[in-house]
Amino acid sequence: MILDSSKRPNIKYPCNWDYKVIGTNVDEMIKAIEEVVEGFEFKISSSNVSSKGKYFSLNLKVFVTSEEVRDIIFAKLEANEFVKMVL
Repeated sequence: MILDSSKRPNIKYPCNWDYKVIGTNVDEMIKAIEEVVEGFEFKISSSNVSSKGKYFSLNLKVFVTSEEVRDIIFAKLEANEFVKMVL
């Protein structure tokens, strides 16, 4: 199957958007998330721990009003020193 990368999904805003935030320090990751989404309706839940216990992932559900807001939240999370990856 070949996917056409020029076609973007049609996302209706406002909507809930899910992020997976991965890092090494859960407490610092939670603080970072709370700072980034302050003023938004959001929910944080635990997800997985790596097999060696070094990496942790958290699920973040945020009510976003536009693609721009969604992208800004992603960029701010990704830029945080305690966050290794955002999906």
